[in-house]
Amino acid sequence: MDKINVAVVGLGYWGPNLVRNFNGIPNVSLIACCDLSEENLRKINQLYPSVKTTQDYNEILNDLNIDAIVVATSAPTHYDLAKQALIHDKHVYVEKPLTLESATSTELVDLAEKRNRILMVGHLLEYHPAIRKIKSYIDSGEIGEVYYLYSQRLNLGKVRRDENALWSLAPHDISVILYLLDMEPVEVTTRGESYLRDGIEDVVFCSLHFSNGVMAHMQLSWLDPHKIRKLTIVGSKKMVVFDDMESAEKIKIYDKGVEGLGNQDYKSYGEDLTLRFGDIVMPSINMKEPLRTECMHFIECIMERKIPLSDGRDGLRVVKVLEAAQKSLKNGGIPTKIGDV
Repeated sequence: MDKINVAVVGLGYWGPNLVRNFNGIPNVSLIACCDLSEENLRKINQLYPSVKTTQDYNEILNDLNIDAIVVATSAPTHYDLAKQALIHDKHVYVEKPLTLESATSTELVDLAEKRNRILMVGHLLEYHPAIRKIKSYIDSGEIGEVYYLYSQRLNLGKVRRDENALWSLAPHDISVILYLLDMEPVEVTTRGESYLRDGIEDVVFCSLHFSNGVMAHMQLSWLDPHKIRKLTIVGSKKMVVFDDMESAEKIKIYDKGVEGLGNQDYKSYGEDLTLRFGDIVMPSINMKEPLRTECMHFIECIMERKIPLSDGRDGLRVVKVLEAAQKSLKNGGIPTKIGDV
């Protein structure tokens, strides 16, 4: 296959970024865009006059020239749009989350395998150069055994009407945590409150518990005075901070830790431990736009028949965690086993 013909469905907040990236990838022809909004379609026509636009999704599905469909619509529509695309033998890229239920996510994964089609989920941060570098530090053992992680995803706005802060913001951090640790949690505990709209939590605190004792905590809110996109990883040898709001120094490695003295005869508090304060290193990162890398990876997987980094099963894992977290949230923070929904 020399060229992949792509259609983008959904031109609201994120869709135009996908249009821009797929339009600029070699071996890709962006031939169609679909949206219910005439205004959104007019904007695309002005920027990309050669791209066909339509309000009718069936036109996209029935166009035999289209090889792949990119779904960037609201989360509740993901399942039906992706399912129809797979049934019509299109490769599918779906923005996060894959669906709103593990059962429907499983169905899409199975359907993609049955139809021999690529199913990929837009877990953008898995393609971030800084996150990939941190992954290499963990895999090489440079930071030692991972003790715990915590992330903060905060801002004042954008206030959502149809999804809470958990479903809107947490997919980013959950996907990164599972990617870095290369394991799934066994239990989740979630608390939150609805201050702006009844029933839609705008502030959420969520903790993931892993079988090996590792913990991961997420603070999520669009009702906060600070704009923060930060992840901290504490290891037995070193500690790492990823700050996506930094323009250049996105990673800082702290050569800090707590070490045993190796003398078991000490009995009083603190006498068997010593603190280590070393240097702070800010490694150079070859920054590339994560979304461009992600879009190129989707095309590469289609052309070379490779399993995507953020494939359907990766999307399913994230949805399972979200599902359990939502149950814990609605039950007032009662710990919930993954899969116990």
